[in-house]
Amino acid sequence: MSESIFSLKDKFILITGASSGIGRQCAITFSEYGARVALFGRDQNRLEETLGMMKQPSDHVICSVDLLEYKQIADAVKVVVNKQGLIDGVVNCAGISTTLPLNAISPGKMEDFFRVNVIGAVNLTRNALKQAHFSVNGGSIVFISSVMGVTGESGKALYSMTKGALISAVRSMAVELATRRIRVNAISPGVVDTPMSKHAVYSKDESSINRIKSLHPLGLGQPADVANASLFLISDAARWITGTNLIVDGGYSTK
Repeated sequence: MSESIFSLKDKFILITGASSGIGRQCAITFSEYGARVALFGRDQNRLEETLGMMKQPSDHVICSVDLLEYKQIADAVKVVVNKQGLIDGVVNCAGISTTLPLNAISPGKMEDFFRVNVIGAVNLTRNALKQAHFSVNGGSIVFISSVMGVTGESGKALYSMTKGALISAVRSMAVELATRRIRVNAISPGVVDTPMSKHAVYSKDESSINRIKSLHPLGLGQPADVANASLFLISDAARWITGTNLIVDGGYSTK
């Protein structure tokens, strides 16, 4: 039997937010499909927990770093490339979420969210894409956005504006990087059962969570649902897909 078109064998993938949730599951799934992975996150202990769940732990590398420490990110990318070789793909999972009415949003809060959800992700990607760091054969970049980047919901203006910015940036990056055979795509999940969602406002009482569940015809998502979509976009199975926003939301946006 020929090797699966979804195989990541011999590929080196950098994943942010790898200490929990979607990022953790991406790391686990990618290792099962043969990738070597650099796990980026702030919490060394939780990164080590993720590593322990992965296939062939010795094949991967942990990098405990804050995405907002821009100089440290540049150095960290150099270190992992020196250890593992040129990068074939990046999955940007790190991010923060909140529910706030418009009158509670301050300029400082907006700046904080853009730094984490947009600037941190794009800056890391920028460093990964340097000629000295990225494969000459091309590769794939994935940004985990949100269905809130394309739909509206009360109290989600702050979160939505950052996730919408990622979707817009993906389109331009896809055009710019096509000559290097580097594909750039976004994934927009609905509500996924992760530690982040468990701390959300809508998870505080049963009636609120039931309302959120009712908005997803297929129910709430699991991290594996998004990890599998990421695997597809990173793999050669998606070799002719770039500049897209793949919505993985259990039907939320159809309503």
